[in-house]
Amino acid sequence: MRAFSKINLGSERYPALTGVRAAGASIVFFDHFPLWPDAHLILNVMAFFYVLSGFLIVRVYYEQAQLRPAWLTKYFVNRFARIYPVYFLLLTIAVLLHGDFRLTVLVKNYTLTHALFHGTPLIIEPSWSLTVEETFYILAPLFMLLARRYNFLVPFALASFLFVVALAVSTLGYSFLGTPQFMLSTTFFGHYCEFFAGIYLALVVIPLERRGVSLSVPGGRRTLAGLAGVSALVIAMVLVYRHTPLNLFAIILINNFLIPLPIALLYWGLLREDTVVARFLATNTLGLLGRSSYSFYVLHILIINFVSIPFLLPIVSSRALCVLLTFTVTWGLSLLLYVCFEEPVNILIRRRFRSKDSWVGMQATLFQVHH
Repeated sequence: MRAFSKINLGSERYPALTGVRAAGASIVFFDHFPLWPDAHLILNVMAFFYVLSGFLIVRVYYEQAQLRPAWLTKYFVNRFARIYPVYFLLLTIAVLLHGDFRLTVLVKNYTLTHALFHGTPLIIEPSWSLTVEETFYILAPLFMLLARRYNFLVPFALASFLFVVALAVSTLGYSFLGTPQFMLSTTFFGHYCEFFAGIYLALVVIPLERRGVSLSVPGGRRTLAGLAGVSALVIAMVLVYRHTPLNLFAIILINNFLIPLPIALLYWGLLREDTVVARFLATNTLGLLGRSSYSFYVLHILIINFVSIPFLLPIVSSRALCVLLTFTVTWGLSLLLYVCFEEPVNILIRRRFRSKDSWVGMQATLFQVHH
């Protein structure tokens, strides 16, 4: 209880966006373990995380970004401290459960390069998205410096060039970047537009906050427009999935290149407008879950695959009850993991390397950007 008392709910700079993380992680759970067999959701939840990640990384680091070793060390220590300890712990548990000790598989999974190589087993299935995030983190300082020196279009052009290069490499038959479909669906190069939607939003917010302009405006048209845009594209995805053969080009176009735009508009509304949606997402409950959403994201698939499906489901008469029990227990375990391991280790590493600052400390836990 003492550990929970230190969480200091309500200290987030953008509380509604913390709630987005909790909602997104919950949707991912029900996609992996639906209430009814094969009742999977047709929604690109990862786009919500990637847009959010692009926004938060740039909002936090844009004005201080440098290519000097001291700053880069601090930046990467912060990223490592937030992501890797929980991943290392749960990956090690997953390795022992799977019993797959092949050296190349272990090296790629432990170095978070596994989702760059087609055919590499993912010991923790959702962890492919961490490779996408890590690639963005590596490139983000350069993107921020280019945007600060020139404008948004210059880093976007660079990312587009990398996309073309990656697409060309994916046609060569190597395991690295694999195939065009693999590159488009599993790597940063295929998802770069999602991150840049968030980057653009951050570049709009930064000058307003720098001038002391209040983000709050009356009404809810931005939020409604964002929700309407997302809903329209979800309906489009449903129509695509109803046709056979499946049109993979249409799926990638909607998921990777179109849906980031209304998501960014929705976030703009959540940042500026006092709507029912924003107030719900900013509640203390979702704030608490949002802070532990990364632990939940990495942990949930292990609970589903190694506890609920083999042991709990056979003894619980109702699948829906089993799913809801698993959902509740996984959130509880994730909160404990966050309070007792993720956050203390994060703070310990930052103190050890003296990389903790006012933006990325305990009072800015919205910066925990994960899926």
